[in-house]
Amino acid sequence: MRAFAVTAVALLALSACSPPAEAPGEPEPAPAQPTTLAGVDLTRPLRAIGTEPFWAVELTGTELVYSGADRPEQRAPQTAPVVRGTMAVWESTTSAGNPLTVTLTATDCSDGMSNRTWPLTAMVKIGGETLMGCAATVSAISATGESGRVVDGPQPAG
Repeated sequence: MRAFAVTAVALLALSACSPPAEAPGEPEPAPAQPTTLAGVDLTRPLRAIGTEPFWAVELTGTELVYSGADRPEQRAPQTAPVVRGTMAVWESTTSAGNPLTVTLTATDCSDGMSNRTWPLTAMVKIGGETLMGCAATVSAISATGESGRVVDGPQPAG
């Protein structure tokens, strides 16, 4: 009986030291998505704009709001972007039933109308149309004049 008790205590001690077995079939948690692209915080309100035709998409954090010259405003729910390498993509459907995809790429961009250099290039697909433009945070756009680099924070002298 004594040998049984010693064996039982030894087995209990060994099982307490071994790592717990993972439950079968439990998926591993997804890796956290990056929240910046070209130094731009994707969790902040963003704006993508384009010219010829004039259009804009506001990424408010809860909605994608598309507007343009002589175009009706369209709204779609905003989900977290899928970030791969130097690209971030949001896909949704507007309340009018149009598919809306916003793709931001970490490449400098010129809007063709100002002397600004934007940190992100934007491609917006809405319905059957593809629009090209530039993007940055709303705060960076507001802080930058009609020329210079569109960045958050203090602007360099010059």
